Amino acid sequence: MNSELGLIKRQFGHRARLALSPAEIRAMDDQAHAARTMWNCLHAWWQMMPKSKRSLAAADQAIRQARGDIDFLAALPAQAAQAVLKTYFQAWKNCWDGRADEPGFKARFRSVMSVDIPQGRDLQIKRVHRRWGVVNIPKIGRVRFRWSKDLPVGKKANSDNRITGARLVKDGLGWHIAFRVQTLERVPEPHQGPEVGIDAGVNLPLALSDGNHQDHGRAPRLPNGDSDRDKWLNAEEKAKLLRLERQAAHRKSLRKPKEKTSRRLHRTYDQIRALRAKATRRSIDWQHKTTTALARQYGTVVVEQLNITNMVKSARGTIEEPGRNVKQKSGLNRSISQEAWGRTVTMLAYKTARYGGTLHKVPAPHTSQRCSACGFVTPGSREDQATFACKNPDCGWSGNADWNAARNVLHLYRIGLVEVPAAGRAVVRRACRVKPATAR
Repeated sequence: MNSELGLIKRQFGHRARLALSPAEIRAMDDQAHAARTMWNCLHAWWQMMPKSKRSLAAADQAIRQARGDIDFLAALPAQAAQAVLKTYFQAWKNCWDGRADEPGFKARFRSVMSVDIPQGRDLQIKRVHRRWGVVNIPKIGRVRFRWSKDLPVGKKANSDNRITGARLVKDGLGWHIAFRVQTLERVPEPHQGPEVGIDAGVNLPLALSDGNHQDHGRAPRLPNGDSDRDKWLNAEEKAKLLRLERQAAHRKSLRKPKEKTSRRLHRTYDQIRALRAKATRRSIDWQHKTTTALARQYGTVVVEQLNITNMVKSARGTIEEPGRNVKQKSGLNRSISQEAWGRTVTMLAYKTARYGGTLHKVPAPHTSQRCSACGFVTPGSREDQATFACKNPDCGWSGNADWNAARNVLHLYRIGLVEVPAAGRAVVRRACRVKPATAR
């Protein structure tokens, strides 16, 4: 960052769809499987070697020998193999620092197929049409990709504005390329917009304290009360997904134990995966558009510090102590996971900073049970999932439950009860005790 010139370096990613021929798809699949095999070879080498010999140089020598001994590993470019090595060692550093679990074996059908291109100069990007560009992929050649965002290429590229690398990723809709972009931008002026508290929910995705709620128009519950697992699909797509799931279950039931999965069943799984990927793409698109609008409108955004991992734990219990309402809790867990609250907060964090605003987190306990008008937690006030009616005889305020929680979230920020990261964990800084939130 150059404070004298008021400039700051910004790094972000941009994902684009690739247009590949069947031969190119097979070649990229071979590279992805070689990268996964390289990871598994490194993991096996790490487990066999004593701790004193686990070094980056020794691992580099091991993968060089593996590329010479195993023929199909040659499909992976040398730079991509080095990227696998660096990623594996970084995974262990993240584990030692307490940020992730130990790296493990990557299974063939449960792992994301991806290949890294660490050098941006190898891409040789060029725009050839209003909607399409071409990129050079090592050992594949020139490939078209969907041009949906201006990239620093050609005369626009320099030492401060450039593409530093890319990553090839495959999902249910095919292969995509994720560019790593570095730009030099002006430091944004402080955002003078208003403050807003946001409560993330299931019935109402984003409830705002000023009443400007954000709803994606997708009903979280079916008429029969069951959880709608595919609310981002239309009626025809839902019917097709249900038919494919039943078809896959039937074909799986006919497979004998230890029998290889048929190609017909694999094709059915691919069709299911494509529909799931389409729903995820629509969800992410809505989140991007919504968080961008919020970052432009509000100068201070306040959210709850949620432990989503604990919120979506199963209620199944154990054999000795079985859980209750397991099916209902499972449906709620699916709805929470589909809303992707953590991804929404991540988007708000970097978008508010881009527009000069700030994002703050406050403690989550009792924000949905406390009345935003009188400040008391009265039993029975939360009558149902959608309505809050204060049972305090001196208050009697009623309104939308998510709106009530959003008002409480903003009030906690205004009195100074915010989460401050310290020593790798979140601690609560208390400025004063919680008082009734009368003024809004």
